[in-house]
Amino acid sequence: MSSIVEIERKYIEEMPKTEELPNYEETPILQIYLKAPKGVTHRIRKRCYKEGTKYFETVKKRIDKISAYEDEREISESEFLEKSKEIKEGTKPLSKKRISFSYEGRVIEIDVYPEWKRCAIMEIELPARECEVKIPSYIKIIREVTGIKEYSNASMSEHFPDEDK
Repeated sequence: MSSIVEIERKYIEEMPKTEELPNYEETPILQIYLKAPKGVTHRIRKRCYKEGTKYFETVKKRIDKISAYEDEREISESEFLEKSKEIKEGTKPLSKKRISFSYEGRVIEIDVYPEWKRCAIMEIELPARECEVKIPSYIKIIREVTGIKEYSNASMSEHFPDEDK
């Protein structure tokens, strides 16, 4: 696995109007959270690209509310199916549609969940903690949720938060 430090900020936004987004890519994702030691998040992911489906295994260890050590590797479909049997008790597979596009040199990722009709979650990875977050004017931010556990995908695989909160 390749290890990196991931630094990201996370926001709830109004459901994006894709016709306003520049050159975006849309991919369906299925994530399954696996049993892991306390303080560690272990997941597998199936991501469907235009050119085909890819599978990944990711292990994250939180450093603080905006950063984590992340180890990720591509796995085979059979590994994905085998590891999916190790689903963490009390969770269910999490489905979402990811919309990705570039803005001012950074990749913006918007996750659209079938459980929500009016909101989505936007994530932006940063090269350093002190970097300014630049959000396009066509994205309507409701509030920042960086570090709020109930909006982590791992928590949402257990209980999906009410979008009206």
